[in-house]
Amino acid sequence: MGSASLCNKTMALLYLTTLSLCLVSTVAELQRLQQLANGDGSASFLVVGDWGRKGAYNQSHVAHQMGRIGEKLNVNFVVSTGDNFYDNGLIGVDDPAFEESFTKIYTAKSLQKPWYSVLGNHDYRGDVKAQISPVLRKIDSRWVCLRSFLVNAEVAELFFIDTNPFVDMYFTDPKEHTYDWRGVLPSRENHIANALKELDLALMESPAKWKIVIGHHAIRSVGHHGDTEELVNQLLPILKANNVDLYINGHDHCLEHISSNDSPIQYLTSGAGSKAWRGDVKELNRDGVKFFYDGQGFMSVELTQTDANFVFYDVSGEVLHRFNLLKPLYADM
Repeated sequence: MGSASLCNKTMALLYLTTLSLCLVSTVAELQRLQQLANGDGSASFLVVGDWGRKGAYNQSHVAHQMGRIGEKLNVNFVVSTGDNFYDNGLIGVDDPAFEESFTKIYTAKSLQKPWYSVLGNHDYRGDVKAQISPVLRKIDSRWVCLRSFLVNAEVAELFFIDTNPFVDMYFTDPKEHTYDWRGVLPSRENHIANALKELDLALMESPAKWKIVIGHHAIRSVGHHGDTEELVNQLLPILKANNVDLYINGHDHCLEHISSNDSPIQYLTSGAGSKAWRGDVKELNRDGVKFFYDGQGFMSVELTQTDANFVFYDVSGEVLHRFNLLKPLYADM
């Protein structure tokens, strides 16, 4: 073989190696957190959203009932669907609102578990880097808040995605509010594309029995804000393609269960942790609406290899709606 041929082959190998490295670097893995489940492999958790009002608007009452149900179910962790601190997020890592709206409100023994939280649009009106800073965990070790991440709870994997950068109106009409887009701008398009690639890859590789995606904004909702079209167009196709079981959100200050006409996905809204929007409803007779409640409350989830049980509670801890999903034990074999 001539020296020219060897040189060409060497250059080709170098090119392919460089290309491979570039492709790997463009799709980073979601940060993965490990959450211990129960000895039998089951897991349970509570879901609350739109809560951070220093105890006002019945936040303290909802917290009390969460503590009671959390003890009854012996929950492993809590999920927050965003808008964690009203009205304008945190002003820094030393903002007293963190303890006034979180530490001093959710005091029940059963709630002293990890709180996995996404950011809401109100959180983006403050110092986002403060809210996702590990410094807050030194103040309250329960607090886990990142832009996008994955929690492996053995029987389930929970995929948290920051939906705020997807919503056009926050960028096209910023006159009313100022948002902290550090880490998103100047290349919002690249930020969104990378977030979707990371999620798609993580979902494809997930061996979990239950796949649950959590974001702040609704994909399907009959509440005040309604569907988020940007998520319908960009996020939903990925959820369908990867056999996601549940999409859970906040944003609308209500409790909802909506089923899908074209996939097994169940859409659950738990955004009633404090101030609720009574009577502010759209399309209540819409197909797929299984449950809607426009008062304060929260939700519980219990998971095994074959069953998923969901219960919605009001501010007094009364059961409003419950449903069950079944999954054959050997469905993935």
